[in-house]
Amino acid sequence: MLDTSNADLAPVVAEQPDPLLFATVSGAHLYGFPSRDSDVDLRGVHLLAPEALFGLGAPEETRTRMWDRDGTEMDLVTHDLRKFVRLMLRPNGYVLEQLLSPLVVHTTPAHEELVSLAPGVLTSHHAHHYRGFANTQWRLFEKNGELKPLLYAFRALLTGIALMRGGGVQANLPVLVAEVAGAPGYLPELIAAKVAAEHGPYAGADRAILLGDFTALHGVLDEAQAGSALPPEPVAYEALDDFVVRTRTGFLGSAG
Repeated sequence: MLDTSNADLAPVVAEQPDPLLFATVSGAHLYGFPSRDSDVDLRGVHLLAPEALFGLGAPEETRTRMWDRDGTEMDLVTHDLRKFVRLMLRPNGYVLEQLLSPLVVHTTPAHEELVSLAPGVLTSHHAHHYRGFANTQWRLFEKNGELKPLLYAFRALLTGIALMRGGGVQANLPVLVAEVAGAPGYLPELIAAKVAAEHGPYAGADRAILLGDFTALHGVLDEAQAGSALPPEPVAYEALDDFVVRTRTGFLGSAG
């Protein structure tokens, strides 16, 4: 398995055409069940140069790069700061998990400030994101019978429940299993099986039991959302708008 430390991935950061405000590791490594052959999913934010925004061409708001390193497939996806913050202001759990990932490859003071503003975008509507993602992964599990989408489905529901209950954005499934009451007791065994084989088939409890537990967790998420203290809309719009302007203006000044 590839080391996800700064020292191992710093050259990748240095090769980017525009400054990166942060880069973190997402995917199975973040979720707590990477296999030896798991891809390394890097996610982050870049800051486009002023001419990219002021000129006639369409700005490259999203960049994707894929490569192989020591036999491990790597991919880096970054958004320009303005696009990323706009995504934050939607009920989008993906970008929040990336921003708040503890697996930090590259950071800056701007990253730290953005992390501090993240609680202001959390809303009760984030439950819809995790509910939808869980259902998509469940359908994939029904189609291919693999452990990976099954764990992704349970992970999404448990993350949504924890968030609605005021637990913040927790994406690590082993932590969620320990902290969220009602998490199925067989999940640690499934996590261990996934770690042993990235694309291994599911072999365990009867699928009727899985469906029952999956359906029950949907009910728990519904109840948690109904009783959540989170607001219905983000409260940090103005602060984030100011942050984007200051960060962009700072780049413009440093380039001048």
